[in-house]
Amino acid sequence: MTLDTQLFYFFNSLAGQSRFLDGAIVFCASYLAYILIAAFLVLVFFSRYQKREKVEILLVAGISSVVARFGVTDLIRFFYHHPRPFLALPNVQPLLTENSWSFPSGHAAFFFALATAVYLYNKKWGIGFFIATILMTISRVIAGVHYPSDIVGGAAIGVTIACIVYSVAYRMEGKRLHETY
Repeated sequence: MTLDTQLFYFFNSLAGQSRFLDGAIVFCASYLAYILIAAFLVLVFFSRYQKREKVEILLVAGISSVVARFGVTDLIRFFYHHPRPFLALPNVQPLLTENSWSFPSGHAAFFFALATAVYLYNKKWGIGFFIATILMTISRVIAGVHYPSDIVGGAAIGVTIACIVYSVAYRMEGKRLHETY
């Protein structure tokens, strides 16, 4: 048994222990994403950034997240077909089901790109976004829809794409935005 599979079973063993814990896992795995997007919009629209800076943050975060999730992740999934753990492994306690391939995690790619973009403009908010993204993606492993390697792969894609997009925006803009606390 691989380390990835062992880690998956360790996390997935938390599923089915209590209705409250299962509900919290499903909430984090499925609905925390909406809260993060709303928090991002609040950060941008109600921050002290100038209008041009707000547009830049929206563009960097939006382009990063969309390219990571719907560009790179889908391209990898087109060529590499890795079934979901609840379909491939025995004795899995699934709390959620999905039909697409599992590697890399689209949620991880999208939200790690978003968290990285936020972090590059505002460290304090960025740390909060990373914590919430880690909670969401670990919940997806516990729920039985991803292996830990799916999350690591998606995270690597998201962080890399966000850094590239930010770097391009930085060169185009010619300066770095100041943080607002």
